[in-house]
Amino acid sequence: MSDEDNYEEQWWIASLGDALVWARLRVLDSGVAEVFNAEGETLRYDDEDAAHMALLDAEFRAFDGLDDDDATTMGFELDSIEPPDGESDEELLPLMTEKMSMRH
Repeated sequence: MSDEDNYEEQWWIASLGDALVWARLRVLDSGVAEVFNAEGETLRYDDEDAAHMALLDAEFRAFDGLDDDDATTMGFELDSIEPPDGESDEELLPLMTEKMSMRH
């Protein structure tokens, strides 16, 4: 098993207009962090802190740290969404952006 097979995974989310955009952060055992984004790119960072800063600069929020108020501010109900699920990055890519239903 290589270093790239061992990682901690986190999901991050941003709202952009009427869309939710996901990013997957993987921190490898080596400490290197990889962010798979909605454009299908995997960006590598020296460490988890650098990846966190890049995600925060792009206005992403850690999904597992959101509460109901955060979700409302971002325009969705927390219990109505969950991170994308797929067997490969190719399967995930079309799920990395989703339209929100507009509420009145």
